[in-house]
Amino acid sequence: MEEHLDQEFGGREERIRLEKRLVRKVDWRMSILVIIYILNYVDRNNAAAARLKGFEADLGLVGTQFATLLSILYVGYIIMQVPSNMLLNYIGKPSIYLPCCMIVWGMISVLTGITTNFTGALLTRFFLGFVEAAFFPGALFLLSKWYTREELGLRTAILYCGNLISNAFGGLMAAGILGGMQGVLGHAAWRWLFYIEGALTMFFAVCAIFILPDFPSTTTWLSPEERKLAEWRMAEDASGSADDDLNTVSSQMRGLWLAVTDWKVWFLSFMLTAQVVGLSFNAYFPLTGSLGYNTTISLLLVAPPWAFAVIVAFLNAQHADRSGERAIHICWPFVVGIIGFIIALSSMNTAARYVSFFLMAQSYAGFIVCYAWLSNTLPRPPSKRAVSLALINAFSQLGNVAGSYVFPAGWGPTYRYSFAICLAMFGCSIVMVFIMRTHLMMENKRMDRGERMEGEIETKEEEEELRRTAELEGVTVAEVRANRRTWRYLY
Repeated sequence: MEEHLDQEFGGREERIRLEKRLVRKVDWRMSILVIIYILNYVDRNNAAAARLKGFEADLGLVGTQFATLLSILYVGYIIMQVPSNMLLNYIGKPSIYLPCCMIVWGMISVLTGITTNFTGALLTRFFLGFVEAAFFPGALFLLSKWYTREELGLRTAILYCGNLISNAFGGLMAAGILGGMQGVLGHAAWRWLFYIEGALTMFFAVCAIFILPDFPSTTTWLSPEERKLAEWRMAEDASGSADDDLNTVSSQMRGLWLAVTDWKVWFLSFMLTAQVVGLSFNAYFPLTGSLGYNTTISLLLVAPPWAFAVIVAFLNAQHADRSGERAIHICWPFVVGIIGFIIALSSMNTAARYVSFFLMAQSYAGFIVCYAWLSNTLPRPPSKRAVSLALINAFSQLGNVAGSYVFPAGWGPTYRYSFAICLAMFGCSIVMVFIMRTHLMMENKRMDRGERMEGEIETKEEEEELRRTAELEGVTVAEVRANRRTWRYLY
């Protein structure tokens, strides 16, 4: 197919030139996803910042009500991810669907600023998670529709850096609003926090409508030649099968069934959940209590480890794409993170502890490559991939729920038990990564032998055509099947 594709676009060199231009054009438009992801996390975490300026007192929150407000978001977040990605694949217009969801969650954020009691805040937080659920699995699916296996790791890393950047600098925006808006127009500063950040989200949502691409077959701003190249190169990456579904309800339901009956989806779900529990130090980055500095200095010390994590994530994802390898690039950052946990477990020395935070933070480099591996491991049909990505990401949010209990104040300031739990979860994840790697290696060998693949169904017409070809060429059916397969799992 590759030679035919080269000829279709004027030869090998011309095809490479056109493809580079196409990828650059798509890259520029996809870059807005990073901004959206930053705002996604800002709107999700602004309740914790608002707490510093009277949020609890003004709403009359008592006991565990504030903790309930934080956790209720994940109820809607988990529930909505699979239906949302099925709807996205069915509509085929992410440039409309994702920004519209963004406008709604920005509006809900603004409405949080006018709540006056626990019930009102609880409702806004629940529906915020319900609508925000559309973004991350939808963005992963959108990337998988445009980028080949060799390109996807770096783009996933760029997307996820929106999360890491929000960890490093998200508090600066809140600090400016909370410090300078108290009493303006008679409103408390924490209310202005929701007003401003929600309005900012809606502004960028409108911009995204005109910037985000749709799927290769539904994007209108590409030339006919570019659209054909975008579709054909993804078909080439999938060993000749088009990366499109029939836009029918039955097609989406078939994708759901294929996803929930594939053991790999559930195995990867548990693997990612273990990683999320291991990364729970993110929400409780224990600098203040364990280093002995005041709050201002401690907040400033948070930024360098996350900036370091961004650099490592870029380099690791780029090398994973170039080498075509996934498992080692997932595991080595977790091994380094385990070293960080061991240092934190064994020492209360200020310098050693601070170094350990750098080693912990860079663990996200492996987590990011793992997200790219999901798309590589569950590639076709797209309806299955859409459900699988959403289901795995939704299931892994249970790790955030469990992680909420990993760093209780009673275990501070050493948090030795906490770090031991994180270490165990990373160790479990590493073992699971190599189990999946071994399975994928065996599947590639089965393809080389021309055996029928896991879950593969050949129609009677396809079987007859394989048999006729084998007779004409004087070879076995398995050899014909093996020669036609150019796609391989990345492991």
